[in-house]
Amino acid sequence: MRNAIIALMLTGGALGTTTPSPAQSPETTLARASKAYTAIRSVRASFTQTITNPLTGSSASSAGEVVQRPPRRISVTFTRPAGDRIVADGKTLWIYLPSTNPGQVIRMSAGEGAAGAFDMIAELIRHPKDRYTLTSAGTADVEGHATHAVRLTPRQTGGSIARATVWVDDDDALARQFETTDANGVTRHILITRLATNVAVPRDAFRFTPPPGVRVVEPGTTP
Repeated sequence: MRNAIIALMLTGGALGTTTPSPAQSPETTLARASKAYTAIRSVRASFTQTITNPLTGSSASSAGEVVQRPPRRISVTFTRPAGDRIVADGKTLWIYLPSTNPGQVIRMSAGEGAAGAFDMIAELIRHPKDRYTLTSAGTADVEGHATHAVRLTPRQTGGSIARATVWVDDDDALARQFETTDANGVTRHILITRLATNVAVPRDAFRFTPPPGVRVVEPGTTP
């Protein structure tokens, strides 16, 4: 399943050496990111994503656009593979991935745990000191933006994230890239290639209608 982005989202060459930026602690970097994220009313971003699975020796890449109106409205439209969509309209979360699960769409309540699973940036930067041990991961140039990187290690084990890194823009404090690794070693690396905040969002951006003939599956219910 493709967790999106939005905040969002990876190809080689994104990590480069930059002119040294003024020193700042990991706590300061993420505090800036959290404050900037809280002030956002809407987001439109393009992303690329790479998922690497060491258990199978496989790697898969994807790309697309995410539109978001926090806290529970998200629309992810994949251009690669074309046709895949993830939409949360505030009440319902739709997951339509015909590239891997043709003929069906998953529908579930868009509560904190559901829609939040596709907003990984918010998951990483909200109250980070309470949930993670923070260490510096240096500085890097990400798509022409000077950033400070912070490595996050969960204080408690057993969660969905074993470790993560976030690259935060030195100028606007927005996350420009992030990477997460789960307990099985599966790594998700997301690069934001284009980002606009507080933009006009069409009302129907978060509307999803299942295509004709597609079966609607609701997890936890009896067919």
